[in-house]
Amino acid sequence: MKAFKGAYTALITPMLADGTIDWEGWRRLINFQIDQGIDGLVPLGTTGENPTLDEDEEDRLIAILMEETRGRAPVIIGTGSNDTRHAVAYTRRAREAGADAALVVTPYYNKPNDSGLIGHFRAVAAVGLPVIIYNIASRTGRNIPTGLMEQLAEIPGILGVKEASGDINQMAEVIQRIAIPRRGPGAGPFWVLSGDDGLCLPLMALGGDGLISVISNLLPGKVAALTRACAAGNFEEARRIHYELLPLVKAVFIETNPAPIKRAMSLAGLPGGPARLPLGPISPASEAALRAAMTGLGIKLI
Repeated sequence: MKAFKGAYTALITPMLADGTIDWEGWRRLINFQIDQGIDGLVPLGTTGENPTLDEDEEDRLIAILMEETRGRAPVIIGTGSNDTRHAVAYTRRAREAGADAALVVTPYYNKPNDSGLIGHFRAVAAVGLPVIIYNIASRTGRNIPTGLMEQLAEIPGILGVKEASGDINQMAEVIQRIAIPRRGPGAGPFWVLSGDDGLCLPLMALGGDGLISVISNLLPGKVAALTRACAAGNFEEARRIHYELLPLVKAVFIETNPAPIKRAMSLAGLPGGPARLPLGPISPASEAALRAAMTGLGIKLI
């Protein structure tokens, strides 16, 4: 069983100007991430624009990813859906492709009750691929409070959470009440990963395990260095990196993700391209803020 900790990149899906997928850019992005020392890769999530990808595109993205990684980095594939049957099917596809885990978002729009959430995650976990729950109420309309997370953590195959509630107190409770008790002898681990770049340092200071990052699309080595400093207890170095990256974190989320990070990638000469509708281009003011943050980090713009 792999340890799901450190810095993982929530991969963008690079696109060409006409909105089709940049397949060679996808290969380039994967190898750029691994070469720069990222700990793992997370395709087909929110940052990867999975709501606007069709299944043929997803199949090809997964096939290329597994071909290029060749076991060099763990892969957590986004398999969430607001239809449990689809989430099960996507998780089965990820398992058959050789993924290390599935990232499964809380069903969105439906706003399921507690019994529905338990049934949903139980069905997905039954596929037999380790599951990381993705808790992001701002996208789904449904937070998973700590008491319910405790119940979900008891389901065999549920091995962790990507916490993007934005509530550091809730994150601390999850670590204290679920993750820490399961670090003892004979207990299966429960990994807690930040879903917010700006909360990585406080989460890891409280005992969390790492980050699924957006800005690491652009700076995988720097984000990996942040998580490694935290893991080593070198919080002086971690703070230095955190504050260095903070202007970019703010700029990358100045508009809806992933439009700003894709623009940043293009500006840096990396695979990026436009986001698909209904996400449009970022505003001139937002681009100016993005350019300023990138220049401040010494990133050369094309």
